[in-house]
Amino acid sequence: MNHDTPLSVPPRRIVLLALTVLGLASALFVLRRPLMMSAPRCLAGRWHGCLDTFNGVVLLALAALPLSALVVWALARRRRAAGAGAAWRRSLAEVGLAHGTVPFLWLTLMPGAGAGTVPGRVSLVPLRDLVAMGPLGIAGNLLVFAALGAFAPMRFAAVASVPRILALGAGCSVLVETAQYVLRLDRVSSVDDVLVNATGALLAALATRRWWRTGAAVAPSDRPRPAAPARTA
Repeated sequence: MNHDTPLSVPPRRIVLLALTVLGLASALFVLRRPLMMSAPRCLAGRWHGCLDTFNGVVLLALAALPLSALVVWALARRRRAAGAGAAWRRSLAEVGLAHGTVPFLWLTLMPGAGAGTVPGRVSLVPLRDLVAMGPLGIAGNLLVFAALGAFAPMRFAAVASVPRILALGAGCSVLVETAQYVLRLDRVSSVDDVLVNATGALLAALATRRWWRTGAAVAPSDRPRPAAPARTA
């Protein structure tokens, strides 16, 4: 046995999956008690107390993780069978983008107690609302478009740059804040929400920068073959 043989490095997708599982396990440990408070109503299929609460939405998003993992596997397997390049990265990015963004959009557009009767409120002074957010509020706003920032550049080369990700996160946040105001959801449309949302998208994008898509994926069957050597007479 040759003891000087270097150990093989695990594939990048395995490292990314391990980090994701570790992060989810840590989050579950911290939030296990609040999440279990909504479990009975969610399991009973009740709207009130499940889909209209933070704990209920987060619990359902976590419960749907095995289904999302199955979808990633199915998409990647289908693409590999078709000879498409970067099958695992593209599949993970697409499913992760949807799974990590839709629950937070649901939470940000959830109506308050005075929805429909209270007029829309706007706060345009930067950094004024950060104190009122508190640590949990800031953390939640950082996560709203974190999946967008992490997975969008992995899937689309057109947004795979720091300025574009920052603009994408800010633009999506502006749309959400505008919807909150127009729909009169009894929420404050704050410029600080836009700043924190865009920052969260940027930080998540930097965490996945090594997996960004920098060009069109080329299928193995579409790769140019080396020219055959010329035959001499």
